[in-house]
Amino acid sequence: MWCYMALFVQRGPLLVLLIQPCRTGESQEFRRRTSCQISVRNPGILPSLEDLLFYTVAEGQDTIPAHKFLTALKGTGLLTGDPRLKECMDTLKETLKESADGVTLDRHLFKKCVQSNIVLLTQAFRKKFVIPDFLPFTSHIDELYESAGKLTGGQVADYIPQLAKFSPDLWGVSLCTVDGQRHTVGDTKVPFCLQSCVKPLKYAVAVHDHGTEYVHSFIGKEPSGLRFNKLFLNEDDQPHNPMVNAGAIVCTSLIKVNKYWGAGRGVSCLFNHERILFDRFQSERESGDRNFAIGYYLKEKKCFPEGTDMTSVLDFYFQLCSIEVTCESASVMAATLANGGICPITGERVLSPEAVRNTLSLMHSCGMYDFSGQFAFHVGLPAKSGVAGGILLVVPNVMGIMCWSPPLDKLGNSVRGIQFCTVHLVELFNFHNYDNLRHFAKKYDPRREGGDQRVKSVINLLFAAYTGDVSALRRFALSSVDMEQRDYDSRTALHVAAAEGHIEVVRFLLEACKVNPAPRDRYVLKPLQVNVFVN
Repeated sequence: MWCYMALFVQRGPLLVLLIQPCRTGESQEFRRRTSCQISVRNPGILPSLEDLLFYTVAEGQDTIPAHKFLTALKGTGLLTGDPRLKECMDTLKETLKESADGVTLDRHLFKKCVQSNIVLLTQAFRKKFVIPDFLPFTSHIDELYESAGKLTGGQVADYIPQLAKFSPDLWGVSLCTVDGQRHTVGDTKVPFCLQSCVKPLKYAVAVHDHGTEYVHSFIGKEPSGLRFNKLFLNEDDQPHNPMVNAGAIVCTSLIKVNKYWGAGRGVSCLFNHERILFDRFQSERESGDRNFAIGYYLKEKKCFPEGTDMTSVLDFYFQLCSIEVTCESASVMAATLANGGICPITGERVLSPEAVRNTLSLMHSCGMYDFSGQFAFHVGLPAKSGVAGGILLVVPNVMGIMCWSPPLDKLGNSVRGIQFCTVHLVELFNFHNYDNLRHFAKKYDPRREGGDQRVKSVINLLFAAYTGDVSALRRFALSSVDMEQRDYDSRTALHVAAAEGHIEVVRFLLEACKVNPAPRDRYVLKPLQVNVFVN
């Protein structure tokens, strides 16, 4: 005989009335078995995000060593020096002074540390970043780095004396994702000049300031087909594009110096507030005869805005080329372009979407000197190289990468950097602009978790319910696992936990995870009925 059973269930701040169909005998049994759960169902005891994060990192222990938390954090791609985690890291230092041994945190102290940044931390540990499995991805990057590092060809540029001083053995790769996940390998803290890698950045600033139409009333958009430092203009007496020297010099004349270059911080303030130096400016200027010749040619052809002081523009141009960065800081610049003009580390919008779109388009077609067509064909990503050995690479909506190694090929591009991008990166990862993200099975797409992830998720979830492992279930819940997933018999974790008599698991699934209390399996049995049948 069927009847209806009424249950009041807490749903966040609301008390919801559930009308549950069941048999007469079942209603009595269900009330008996769930009475303990109903009596404690109130918002005050529901696990918070801080609690779930603690249980995830603690792995069943009552305390967490600080180093274990920091190691787990690094595994998500976040660095302890990330400005977004400043409050958390500052509180952690102070809180460890209050702990019993100075190195471990109990649940209360842990919550105190993470509560100010819990949204970002929860995203990280739930694998909600653009690269969900960051450690496997970076292990691949390290392998590609090692492979490219074996190359020994190329020559270090020597026409600028400061560039000739770099060792040909230097080699570094840094990346920063649009979510601020960061990884570095090799000589990534050694400063070097941006040189031509600064060209897309100042073009982006010019478009951000003035708009596309105004900027391109002075500069074209087409590849030149000529060396980057040729004294040659298009049929409209304009530089071909902003990525060759003539176009970059005109572009420099369009930048609002006072707005972006105050206190000598310029690109540093504009992109990521990291330290950038100028001490190679003089060497750049003294070896800039060709650029002076281009400047005078542009002046003769009236390529500058009216009233422009050409010599001042050239000085500014040399300063921009002489900016010193590291792979680490430059990767954040590239990530800002990948992120539509918003710096992933600070969250500041520093460039308009229009400026970023235009910049990436020109990098794709004109950014790699006379190798631009081949690079676009093989790599299919926007990039800009410089004679200091840098390659600024952008994977739109995913990450920015800076590769740096001083030895150059005959076209002026880094030998190891080209190998890393053309032979390795897009051969392994599904990053080429024209790779099919659904059907190109040969490549690895790090933006997705493993293809059998859902099968593993169901198995792990139901096994945890079978063994009564509440800690594992807390980790799954924090990682946004669907706690109502079903196996081939349509059984849920609640079915399994009820059948095994694991009341704590049942309570956690109902109270913390808010799962459906009465799903039916392929035999039309609900969790309570499974329990009654088994027993």
